Amino acid sequence: MTAPEGAGGQRDGTQDSGREIAQLVFLRRLVTALTLTMIAGIVTIVAVVVLRFPGPGGQNALALPEAVTLPSGMEAQVFTRGPDWFAVADAQQIVIFDAASGTLLQQIEIRPAP
Repeated sequence: MTAPEGAGGQRDGTQDSGREIAQLVFLRRLVTALTLTMIAGIVTIVAVVVLRFPGPGGQNALALPEAVTLPSGMEAQVFTRGPDWFAVADAQQIVIFDAASGTLLQQIEIRPAP
């Protein structure tokens, strides 16, 4: 007596075995292709990070001043830098300095909105 079609899923052992082997070969190739794709993606991400963020003294190195003399009573909370200036800010004011000489260029008072 042969097993019904739904019981075990096999009517002819040789035909189903050949189909299962073909499916396993396909799955193995698919997993290999996906693995290679993931490896290539990780290598690409690492290369982009290494090329975009050079080490100290590199092309995009940020030159910071040795010391900054702030107006009396000012306590620095924020520092930002532009191409030829840098600024320091606290809750009451923003002071902007020349990056090359360190001289004070502008002092901006911060007032609450009316």
